[in-house]
Amino acid sequence: MTTTPQTGSPPPVAGRFAASDAEVAARVKALESLMIEKGMMTEQAVDRIAELYEREVGPHNGARIVARAWTDPEFKQRLLEDATSACAELGIGGAQGEDMVVVENTDDVHNAIVCTLCSCYPWPTLGLPPNWYKYPAYRARMVKEPRAVLSDEFKLNLPDDQEIRIWDTSAEVRYWVLPQRPPGTEGLSEEELAVLVTRDSMIGVGVVPEPKG
Repeated sequence: MTTTPQTGSPPPVAGRFAASDAEVAARVKALESLMIEKGMMTEQAVDRIAELYEREVGPHNGARIVARAWTDPEFKQRLLEDATSACAELGIGGAQGEDMVVVENTDDVHNAIVCTLCSCYPWPTLGLPPNWYKYPAYRARMVKEPRAVLSDEFKLNLPDDQEIRIWDTSAEVRYWVLPQRPPGTEGLSEEELAVLVTRDSMIGVGVVPEPKG
């Protein structure tokens, strides 16, 4: 296992991940209601933010890029050499994605990302970070024992001889993963391939599933 460290990384934190997504969603809804009630924000502002991350930035953008890389070798090479510029070719970029680096999964190497300092993340291609990505347990354990975290928390069991590389993303550099193309997809179009690509596969805590049927 290889890790690209940052200075000032937090010490290991024991224990499993914190509150469930349902608990976090309930807290967010309560906070949203309170802020609207006190006039700190409006329902229209909340709706606009939701629309932004549903339609303009998010994992669907990353999925488009992955599918293009799978079907266009020249684009894939550009993506691995200069992800920010390659993403811009498809009109994807902006805040929190000014300096992106894409790392490729292979039969020999599996990559995953973490931010040991906070929750830095490539918003234009992956959207907002999931709640668990921010938890100290993930941030510390993923660096210390990535194989165990992938197996225990994400049910991703990798071959023992497959190297795991952990990339410590930061405010300066936002890493994300180019997952392997699954078997059985040779006849699929770029649009059909994009549907298969998951957020977790681009973080590195999952793989792209084979098409059903």
